Amino acid sequence: MLEPPTIDDIRAAAERIKGAVIRTPMLVSRTLSEVVGAEVWLKFENLQFTAAYKERGALNKLLQLSREERKRGVIAASAGNHAQAVAYHAKRLGIPATIVMPEPTPTVKVTQTAGFGATVVLHGDMFDDAYAKARELALENGYVFIHPFDDPQIIAGAGTVGIEMLEEAPDLDMIVVPIGGGGLMSGVSIAARALKPDIELIGVEAELYPSMKCAIQGCHLPLGGDTLAEGIAVKQPGELTSRILKELVNDVVLVPERDLERAVAMLVGIEKTVVEGAGAAGLAAMLADPERFRGKKVATLLCGGNIDTHLLANVLVRDLVRQGRIARLRVAVQDQPGALAAITRQVFEAGANIIEIRHSRIFTALPAKDTVIEVECEAKDPQTIDQVVARLEGAGFRVERAQLD
Repeated sequence: MLEPPTIDDIRAAAERIKGAVIRTPMLVSRTLSEVVGAEVWLKFENLQFTAAYKERGALNKLLQLSREERKRGVIAASAGNHAQAVAYHAKRLGIPATIVMPEPTPTVKVTQTAGFGATVVLHGDMFDDAYAKARELALENGYVFIHPFDDPQIIAGAGTVGIEMLEEAPDLDMIVVPIGGGGLMSGVSIAARALKPDIELIGVEAELYPSMKCAIQGCHLPLGGDTLAEGIAVKQPGELTSRILKELVNDVVLVPERDLERAVAMLVGIEKTVVEGAGAAGLAAMLADPERFRGKKVATLLCGGNIDTHLLANVLVRDLVRQGRIARLRVAVQDQPGALAAITRQVFEAGANIIEIRHSRIFTALPAKDTVIEVECEAKDPQTIDQVVARLEGAGFRVERAQLD
């Protein structure tokens, strides 16, 4: 049975990786503090060279391999960030690396991993499928398997971020950490409990993947689905990490997709920083239940920033829809000259901008002489969109507003 690393192991890891991994900024967000009602600190691990904290554990592990193990080469299974960390630092150290990734992994992560010189193998739908394949290839080829989370040396490397956080803000009341397999939360928890025993430690999982919550709290919840936080979409958490977290964490909370999307969008809009769904999970937890954090000094890790640009664009536009600044209006009209002009005039006079217009003459339950015109418009605030709807209805049009959720 694997033994957890100690605070001394984490301190040794910090010295070992010093200079090769960035000591990322730890800053208070004034605006997010106002939104949540707490003093919110952010640890910008998305500013690492590979845009994720995973470099810490990967490098700590690689530096402790023997010469014979380095010659054999390493293999890892990852949805992306661990993959890039292993690939990048293996190349730096002259170690051959093979990475097995799930087939749905965002293209940006696959491309970047291959760009670091690793051989990439795409296999399966989930991390667990890629993990099984990597274990199989390790046995067949003699590679050293680099576990993404259930390894004392990986956990010790991840724990270095906890030391940095408490050095920057020693009076924190709480640290909120995203959980996938549990390596980051384990390392941070060991460091934090050693440095400040009474600190509150909260783990966060995507609502669709409550694997660690169920592992340590004995619950049985549905598991699976498409989550924005694919980096923490783990069906089976680590055995070692489960033992550590069961002993050290105060709670594990679940966040829905809507709050994950909102957190990613807010970090772009407010902090001007790009964070993937998993990296925004800590902020999502604060947004979902601000009362739990109100009045406290709370920190979270923006643990990764590798999000597909097209997906990010979708998230940002969907957030504008939820804010009421973009709307799709289905306007029923008589199909005759001037109808479209009458609609666009009302939109213009309300001060909104038309993004797109679609006619639907065939697929509609309206009489044959009528049509549906879909108007997608944007405005500076939700009140302007409300005014567009009011003006259209005042002009005699029937208006239906499309809902996102």
